[in-house]
Amino acid sequence: MLAELRLENYAVIDNVVIEFAPGLNLLTGETGAGKSILIDALGLLLGEKASTDVIRAGTERAVVAGVFENEGAAARFVEAVLEGNGLDMEDASLILRREIAAGGKGRVFINNQAATVAVLKQLAPHLGVIHAQNESIVNFDAAARQGLLDAYAGIELEDVAAAFGGWKHIRARIAELEQDEQEHLRLVDLWKFQAREIEEARLTSGEDERLEIEKRVLANAEKIYGAAMNAFDLLYEGSASTSSSLRAAQKHVEELTRYEPKFQEALGALESARISVEDVGATLRDYAGGIQASPERLAELEERLALVDKLKRKYGPALEQVIAYGEETRRKLSEMENKDQALGELHEQLALADEHYRKAARAISRKRSEAARKLEKVVEAEINDLAMRASFAIAVEENEAEPHWTSSGIDQVVYRIATNAGEPLKLLEQIASGGELSRVMLALKASVEAGANPAGKKKNPAMQRTLVFDEIDNGIGGRAAEAVGRRLKVLAKGSQVLCVTHLPQIATFADHHYLIEKRTSSGRTKTMVRKITGEERTAEVARMLSGAKLTETSRKHAEQMLKANA
Repeated sequence: MLAELRLENYAVIDNVVIEFAPGLNLLTGETGAGKSILIDALGLLLGEKASTDVIRAGTERAVVAGVFENEGAAARFVEAVLEGNGLDMEDASLILRREIAAGGKGRVFINNQAATVAVLKQLAPHLGVIHAQNESIVNFDAAARQGLLDAYAGIELEDVAAAFGGWKHIRARIAELEQDEQEHLRLVDLWKFQAREIEEARLTSGEDERLEIEKRVLANAEKIYGAAMNAFDLLYEGSASTSSSLRAAQKHVEELTRYEPKFQEALGALESARISVEDVGATLRDYAGGIQASPERLAELEERLALVDKLKRKYGPALEQVIAYGEETRRKLSEMENKDQALGELHEQLALADEHYRKAARAISRKRSEAARKLEKVVEAEINDLAMRASFAIAVEENEAEPHWTSSGIDQVVYRIATNAGEPLKLLEQIASGGELSRVMLALKASVEAGANPAGKKKNPAMQRTLVFDEIDNGIGGRAAEAVGRRLKVLAKGSQVLCVTHLPQIATFADHHYLIEKRTSSGRTKTMVRKITGEERTAEVARMLSGAKLTETSRKHAEQMLKANA
């Protein structure tokens, strides 16, 4: 849920902080007040492309920041994204900040840690989604259509994706073995060289770290020997050593215990301390005795480390990866030397992988088809509740031909609609009316985002995010507008909804109403945003009904609408 949105020097906004709440958050204001500016700014936090045009005139940079509150599965998804990018998540709150500089370079911060726009894009699906007039249909590609149905059905794609990956890997190995003879010989020569180079090095796991330690010791042998022997003298050997002092102290305490038995325990502690000190001293002496300054050995180490570093640069970057690369190269050479046998085995594996993928993909197809039959009925009912008389259908078209295989299955999901009785069903993308399109997209999103999936499970927690609708009510009015308002109200019971609207019929359904207005101060125009309630809200709805000039009739009408839709 979006808890707070802060804008500084953004377009005509000087400094604005908006605290949003759960439920339906409506933003209204006169045309040109800057309603959509807020949605555009929120889009930047979700990874959309930035432009220096948004920087307020006379300033060096624009800043957009937001606080998202996450819990449950959504919080786990967000935490996984942050961990995958080396970022910390301190608590359930996620603080995003984006700066757009006049020079064209911007910065991104997540929980006050430097990040990138790419990370914002990874987080976006778990935080919110923006639906703008006509924009939704532009982005409603094949993947989006399929993703919407999968979300409704609660379909998990891990198994089919793993099956596809396994099949693709085996096919690639076969293609590698079946390359033309000239390329085959070139590869064999290369692999032989690589395998020989790694094998002759006789690498062992962790060798580079051990060699570095030994090199440091040899390079600083004199200093290390001096430090060890000085410590030994102070602890054990010298006349004023710690061991000598402890022995002297022991004699005095032994004398004391003859008269005061309570010092017997202290005598034992001194004995234990003396033994520990002498053990440490002996260890230091033995260690120093083993140190030998050997320029020859140091040269050997440096030469060996240079070889290891060279191999890591070529096949690494870690030594374990070099060793693994050598093993993989030897495996490929073995396959090449036994090409016919290897190809036979791989073709057998490919047949099994092929059947495994088809089985997984068909299972997904069955689930999609079952879900499609249910979803199309739900969506059609939703559309007709939004003052339309439409027929709606979802087709799951299977294509088992290999060129059509993907990590998400073998299906193409197609949405068709007839917006008037007696008309044939047409592709949803071909709808011409902006108002009809807005209502269909709202019905689709509402059916998936707010409802339980066909298996009767609870709504996917990952879908519980902020839903933003930017003037999707364009082209509608009257009864249709009221129906849209009711649908948004219901949708807001399960997800936080932000909606920019110019229709009073929709505004009256708000749980939280924000007024966006322009003011002029010191010769400069500023956009202000504030939450309104009571008489102020009644006046705003009345303005939306009648225009700039408020009348008693419009005020009473506004009061009635607010009371009816509360």
